[in-house]
Amino acid sequence: MSLEQNLTRLRNIGLFGGLDDEVLKKLLEELPLVDATPGTDIFLEGDSGREMYVILDGEVEVLRRSKRGHETRVALLGPGDWFGEMSILDVLPRSATARVVAPSRLIRFSAHEMDALYRRDLRSYSLLVLNIAREMSRRLRVADGLLAELVNNMMDHYVRR
Repeated sequence: MSLEQNLTRLRNIGLFGGLDDEVLKKLLEELPLVDATPGTDIFLEGDSGREMYVILDGEVEVLRRSKRGHETRVALLGPGDWFGEMSILDVLPRSATARVVAPSRLIRFSAHEMDALYRRDLRSYSLLVLNIAREMSRRLRVADGLLAELVNNMMDHYVRR
């Protein structure tokens, strides 16, 4: 893929919203690409990790393990989505497993690379963190809605009895 095609792809990913082409070019040069096959675990729930991933091509499922040990898919992500960002912002173990569902090409973005961006370009770093925060807020709103629906359904079930 040409540089211009890659730049166009990054421009259309919300994580990179507001970043200028020079910053995007530098990121394309610095950030490693990861090719992954179906069934590959990018990371496991409970692992320590300090990197996030952006999906260029393919699909990745996010799984949570119940107390009984059953894995449940909580998200299916595709091109333009990103995951693992919580490990960039905190130092807690991974809260979920990320597993490749379809042949995928990912960009890996580590906390070290985030720190390097902070040191050389505070504006771009701030935009990136703000874009992460916006997506986390959107995901929290969705989770809140699902939780409220579950509680309402449970209440309806027990009130009728």
